[in-house]
This record gives sequence, structure tokens and C-alpha cells, in this order.
Amino acid sequence: MLVEQVIAFLSPHPGGLYADCTLGEGGHTRALLQASAPSGRVLGIDRDAAMLRRAQQNLAEFGERVIFCHDSFHHLADILRAQGWEKLDGILMDLGLSSFHLQQPERGFSFQQPGPLDMRFNQEDPLTAAELVNTLSQEELCSLLKTYGEERWAPQIAKAIVQRRLHAPIVRTDQLVACILAAIPGRRSRRIHPATKTFQALRIAVNAELQILQEGLTTALDCLKPGGRICVITFHSLEDRIVKQIFRTAAGRCRCPPHLPSCLCGRQGKIRILTKKPVVPTREEIAQNPRSRSAKLRAAERIMA
Repeated sequence: MLVEQVIAFLSPHPGGLYADCTLGEGGHTRALLQASAPSGRVLGIDRDAAMLRRAQQNLAEFGERVIFCHDSFHHLADILRAQGWEKLDGILMDLGLSSFHLQQPERGFSFQQPGPLDMRFNQEDPLTAAELVNTLSQEELCSLLKTYGEERWAPQIAKAIVQRRLHAPIVRTDQLVACILAAIPGRRSRRIHPATKTFQALRIAVNAELQILQEGLTTALDCLKPGGRICVITFHSLEDRIVKQIFRTAAGRCRCPPHLPSCLCGRQGKIRILTKKPVVPTREEIAQNPRSRSAKLRAAERIMA
């Protein structure tokens, strides 16, 4: 997804060191390795051990040029130290949910297939979506759906969940979908499935996605060499808002009151933003992969040590 655009921004070169912070099945990493041949190296990071194994199979031909790491990208600085790497020439974060996850009903990410209400990227983490659904109060559920799902029907859905779990715990995706459908009869969007935003909100909460993005992106900027570049692909407004704000802050916008004749705060930016507006997929890309229609790419370059 947006592979050509990512490679254009990162401009990989032989001998360069790169990090794919959301390795997935390895599509972006493959492009980075090909563009940085014969000596560029990529550190591939993923929270999901199953995805990591798939990527190892897909990228076996590149041998020691790719290093696989089962971890979260907000630990990037520690991961680099463990590898003996100092700074990176390029970093990629593709924050989208992979097709692999949606096609595995036992992982609980999809509202279109029955399965356990799980949604964990890292199966070693203790918190599941079922635990949230069955233990949060009605007010807490409503707040979660509003905050992470921007769900307009959050009060109705939260109430329906609490009423349903009085009879039996909600432990499967199809049970939750039935609850959502019953909560908003006759008010359903024709564009998206009524369960889309609820499942998004639970997934974000289970995996602490926004907190990890906030911390991880800030850390990643400090892991770039001067001249190193970063690309971040987001898929909903909550993620994009965080990326946009962190980039703006790191670019060093003056914080002095507007009435002052000149800057007194002395803020100096450490990055240069390369995308005034986010880059979006072409019509051809969307036709090939409809899920890419909501993707937005932002890029920046480190300009000081």
C-alpha cells in the first residue's frame, strides 16, 4: 500500500539502515531491501509473532540483510541499542490492520466472521476485547466507543451491551455484532457496517494503539540520522491527528504570543515536514485494494542532530 510513494520519500540507498516498524507480511520491507541493494539492511518489527513468522518466510531470500524483532515500535531506541545500531536512514510505520488479521476468525478482529472476542496483536498480552466488553461500566463503554471509534450511537450500543451481558458474557464476535445491530435498528449507514466503529474502538483500546503511536513516533524521530526520513501511513482521523501534531511540534513552530514583534522562545525544529498535505492512494491502488481508500501518508526529514 503506497509502496512507490514510501520508497520515493525514503530514497533507500546501499549501506543504509532502515526500520519497518510494522513489518506485517513484509511488503514494504521487500521494497526497501530491493531499493537499497546490495548492502542496505532493514530491521523488521512486529508485535504479532504469527505475522513475524510469515514475514520470515516471505523475506528468506534476503538473508542477513533483514533482522526480525518481536516487539513494539515504541521500544525502537532500545531495539537499536540491542542490535548495536546508532541511528537510522529511514523509518516506516504502516498503521493499518492487515488482511491476514481479518482473515483469521480465531483472532477476533473481524465482525464478518464468528470467532472469540480477542483482538490482541500480541497474544502474550493479557487484555482482550471480551474483558473490556464484559467488565467496563456502561459509562466507560460509551466513552471508549466515542473516543476511539467516534461512534455516534455509542450510548445506545453501550446500553445494549450491558443489558445483554446480564444474561450471559459476550465472548464471541457474532454475539457482539448482534448486540450492535439490535441497538441501532433502522439507523444503519449504507457506507460502512454498523459494527465497524465499535470493533475499531475495542481494537485500539486492547492494543493501546494511540498511546504507542504517540510515544513511538516521538522516539522514532530521535532515532533518525540528520537527513534521515520517516513515513507514517494512517487509516483513521485519530491516528492522522496524532502524526500531524507531533510533526508540527517537532518542526519547531514558534510558541510566542502573536502580538510579539519577533520570536523570543528560540524554538528550533529538528525535522522538515515533506508533505504539506497527506499523500493518498491513486485510483488504481484503490481499485486493486479497496481497503487502501482511507490511507494517508505523511513524511518528514530529520534536519539536526
